[in-house]
Order: sequence, then structure tokens, then C-alpha cells
Amino acid sequence: MDFTDGRLVYRPGDDGYEEEIAGFQTGFTQRPALVFAAGSADDVVAAVSYAAQAGLPVGVQATGHGLPGSSEGGVLISTRRMDSVRVDADARTVTVGAGVSWGRVVEAAAAHGLAPLNGSAPGVGAVSYTLGGGLGILAREFGYAADHVRWLDVVTADGALRHVTAESEPELFWGLLGGGANLGVVTALEIGLVPVARLYGGAIEFDGREVDPAHVLRAYEAWTRTVPDELTSSVAALVYPDIPQLPPHLRGRYLITVRVACTGSEAAGERLVAPLREIGPAVSDSLREMPYTESHTIHSDPDFPHSYYGDSVVVGELDVEAACELLALTGPAAGRMHVVQINQLGGALAKPAGNAVPHREAGWLVRVLSPFDPADGTDLGAVRAAQDRAFGLFAPGAVGRLLNFAFAAGERDEGLYDGETRKRLAGLKATYDPANLFRRNYGIG
Repeated sequence: MDFTDGRLVYRPGDDGYEEEIAGFQTGFTQRPALVFAAGSADDVVAAVSYAAQAGLPVGVQATGHGLPGSSEGGVLISTRRMDSVRVDADARTVTVGAGVSWGRVVEAAAAHGLAPLNGSAPGVGAVSYTLGGGLGILAREFGYAADHVRWLDVVTADGALRHVTAESEPELFWGLLGGGANLGVVTALEIGLVPVARLYGGAIEFDGREVDPAHVLRAYEAWTRTVPDELTSSVAALVYPDIPQLPPHLRGRYLITVRVACTGSEAAGERLVAPLREIGPAVSDSLREMPYTESHTIHSDPDFPHSYYGDSVVVGELDVEAACELLALTGPAAGRMHVVQINQLGGALAKPAGNAVPHREAGWLVRVLSPFDPADGTDLGAVRAAQDRAFGLFAPGAVGRLLNFAFAAGERDEGLYDGETRKRLAGLKATYDPANLFRRNYGIG
């Protein structure tokens, strides 16, 4: 550990180095030669300037849900200490530092009857999530989180700290939102909040060994054709492992779960979800009116660090038969755990916006995430091969992939952007980072 120029820096072997590089994703840790534990934008400027002068690649890590860009042997900028949150209730905005997680923003906004366009997990980094687009639990009504950004402070490869708006630097503003951390290190941003204090939502779970998963999926897809844009939903399927970190009622169960978030009244919500309750006997049903501060309970994502590999595909229309085959491929017969989630898109997500978030024409997102443990000898090649088979089912209707859900699969660029968006981003890269100092962060947070 070294406090050069008053800044906290770690090198391999220093006390605290391992803790500083640790994140939520434990399967793909890197070994940077130098870690700048940034507490301010000035620290980020110093780190970027050092890396540029030394010709070292730069990665950025907030909560570590995604992967830092390729900082192996280079510089990692840890932003977890940059955790300021400032709500302007009159303007319905919040300014967040680079290391802030969504849970803190939700709590701060709720005090004013407002809500951010956060995702399902409160521990995810707000800034990195937004730079990748930000597909949240209210997405069909309000669009991507990136669509609501007012300004960003970013340190570019020349060591300059820039205050970027759609008016001051329109092309850079466009590329930062959807382009990930490929053009600089965002130290803070201001984003709009929405006037939501309560919602109707929750999850209804079916036992996949008692109710045919294909029946649940077909009924869910038919139901989505009837719902308004004020309702955002997904269906998930997984065989829970029999491990002590899970509640006893989940261990070893194969559950098909429909998740719902709706900003309408409780009465309207009850009417909308009535067809879901007719699908079959439910293991549990948590659909209810709730304060927005409880919205994380809709998905109840795991909050303990673990290793995982995953990817996504977006399609125009959902091939229901292919989706049913996906459930068969990833269910109990798979021999290992796969988490499948299928999200209905559309609504406000389809509206054009002044940013690089791609594939707005897509109607559905299909995700597969495969937890694994490198320590137990898991063959990552076999995991990748299983996912290739899974996504191959949707190849005929595939539109592309989403950056936020390239969980450790970000070494593949194909499909992340359409041709025109890719061309514009390449132009920005050549202008702002010709030496490729920044290596894009893959996955959320």
C-alpha cells in the first residue's frame, strides 16, 4: 500500500490489495499491476494520466457485478469510495458518484416520493449499469435508465475531466450512454427520477415438476399480449442448488417464476394478474401493493458474491416453441444450474433516444446465466458450449445482444451493436481514446 501524492494505491502483495480487487463476480478476477482506490474525480484524473504515460490498460470497478475492462497487468480504478448521492426533489433528479449502488439511490429518492430507474438488484452499481443502457423493473413504462441522464462527468484518455451534456458535446454524450466504459471513466452523472412511491408487483412461483414449464411459458407469453406498458414483467426458470446459503424451501426446487412490476393501483394490478393465478397451483404468490423501497423483493436476486458466466439475445418476436425447448435444455436434465430469464420489452424501450443503446426494435430479451465454481474443476468450455446450444435456438429471429447482460461473455463483440451504432462508436473511440486505454466493462455494475 502506498499513498503517493496523497492517493491510496495498492500493488500486488500489499495488505488490502486482494480486498480492493474483490467484487461480486468471483469467477473472473484479474491481477492489475496497480490499483488506484479513487475517492474523487482528481484521483481518477491522476490514475488515467499515470496509465496513459506508462502505456497501461485501464479497467474500472465499482461493485464488481460485471467485469472490469482488461486491467490484467495494468491499472484498475476502484470507485467504491465515490459514493455521494444528492437528490433534487424539485427537479426530480439525482446526482450519483461512480461507486454508488442502486439500493442507496432508491432509499434517498423514496424520501421524496420518487424512484430511480434501477434494476432488480440493489447492490448493482448505478453508474456502470446506466452506461450499459440500464434495463430496469419499470422499463416498459419509462424506457432505459440511459434515456434519463442529464449530464455526465467523465475523465477521457487525455486526462481531461469533462462535463458532458447533450448540448456541450452531443456525440460524446450519445456514445457514453450505451457504449459502456469504453470512452472514459465516468465519475458522476445526473439522472431523472420518476414520481413513483408505490407499485403493485411481486412474483408467482410454480413447481416445474408439478406444473408443465411449457404450459407456464405459453400462458405467460399469451398474457403479455394483453397488458399495458405500465406493466413490466419477466419469467424465470431455474433448478435451485441444495446449498446452505438458500432458504430451506428453495433448496433443490425447480421453479418457474413470473415477476411483475406495475405502477397502477392495487385494484388494477389484481385484475391484470388474475390470468397468471389461473395457470396452475402456485408454490408461492407475493403479488401485492408495496412501497417502492421493497421493489428488490420482486426478483430477490442473490446478494452474496459468486462466479457466473452468462449472455443474452434479443429477438423481435418470441419463438415460444424455442423458448420451451430452452427450458427443457436448462432444466433438471441439464445436470448443472442454469438461470433462464425471458423479459418482455417494447413500450417505452422502443422509443428513439439520443444515445447509443441499441436494438430498440426488439420485443423480447432472453438471458441465460450459469453459476460455476472454478475451484471445483468446472470446465468453463462446457458451460460456454451449453450456452451456445441454448442461444442457438433463437438464432433465426435474433436481433443482437445487450451489453449489460454479457456476463463474462464480453470477449465477443458480435451482436452488441447494429452496424451504424458500431461505426459511430468506433469514430468516437478513434477521437477520444486512439491508444485504446480503456477496455470496456462487461456486465452490470
